[in-house]
Amino acid sequence: MKQKHADGAAAFVVGLILLIGGFATWQAYQRWVALSDMDGHMGTSVTAMHGTHPVWYLIGTIVAAGVIAGLYLGVRERIVSPNAQVGASDGSGAKTSVEDDALEATQTAKTERPILDFLPDDERRILQPVLSSPGLTQIELRDRSDFSKSKVSQTVTDLEKRGLLYREPQGRTYRVYPSDELKQNKREFFPQE
Repeated sequence: MKQKHADGAAAFVVGLILLIGGFATWQAYQRWVALSDMDGHMGTSVTAMHGTHPVWYLIGTIVAAGVIAGLYLGVRERIVSPNAQVGASDGSGAKTSVEDDALEATQTAKTERPILDFLPDDERRILQPVLSSPGLTQIELRDRSDFSKSKVSQTVTDLEKRGLLYREPQGRTYRVYPSDELKQNKREFFPQE
């Protein structure tokens, strides 16, 4: 099961609990107000004898939704298959299908199209010079790609997290190299070279 689908189903269940609980709270509030109005007419405390206070419905709804959400988060990793997860490991929370395809292509090393076809343009502009000249510094990559320093750093970090590149510190910058798997399968991934 894909994480996106599982998260959607869990959000639907929690939303349904909140909706039903909200409706029950509203109904209890309406009864409570009606009984309070009767107190003035009858001179006795009718509200003390009839019905639960609406606050208890509200608290129960919030607790139930919290428990269901907590249980789901506790078992989410067991429900979702590891190769179907969606979400970048850099904390952004969203990984595009293009990145998933690129990762899958590098892991299997058996693609019909070159890996560059799967990557966005900015990642291609970083990966191509690294493959043609391994050991470039990030400063040299910035000059070749015509990106800002932060864009080069972020893109290299993303490619490194997916196992396409690795970095070695050199002074105040890094030298960037293609991963061993990428070097071994360079002709398969980049048939035009």
